[in-house]
Amino acid sequence: MSELTHISSKGDAQMVDVSNKNSTARTAKATAKVLMKATTLQKIKDNDFKKGDVLSVARIAGIMAAKQTHHLIPMCHSLNLSKISVDFEFIGNGVQITTIAKLNAQTGVEMEALTAASIAALTIYDMCKAVDRFIKITELQLLEKSGGKSGNWRLEDGQTH
Repeated sequence: MSELTHISSKGDAQMVDVSNKNSTARTAKATAKVLMKATTLQKIKDNDFKKGDVLSVARIAGIMAAKQTHHLIPMCHSLNLSKISVDFEFIGNGVQITTIAKLNAQTGVEMEALTAASIAALTIYDMCKAVDRFIKITELQLLEKSGGKSGNWRLEDGQTH
């Protein structure tokens, strides 16, 4: 069992000291799904929302959120991201979001990739809620990560919950 690094020996919350860790190239990939009515999905495809292009706004929101993760998640380090991408794929009943965060640093970028996916999904909800109150955000999860002391990890190599 791994040690909870954000908890001190006294049981207090703490930011992990990464000053002795090596800087390495690190990448994280995350996903989320936004499920909706077929009519709502078609309106996204047709760019038929008064608020604007839903996916373009969601992409920008996801990128901005990744850059602000340390302001949102208390124990996250402030990171100088070298890349954040937010991509969309239409699936049968909604949109699948895939994000990738990259940098060269002493700590990983999993939270940045997950934050980008979360905020992109919430932005889709916000842009579409006037026509569909039944939108559902599901399957927010890390897909893979590479770099650092713990090495590479992929969801498909392990078990899901």
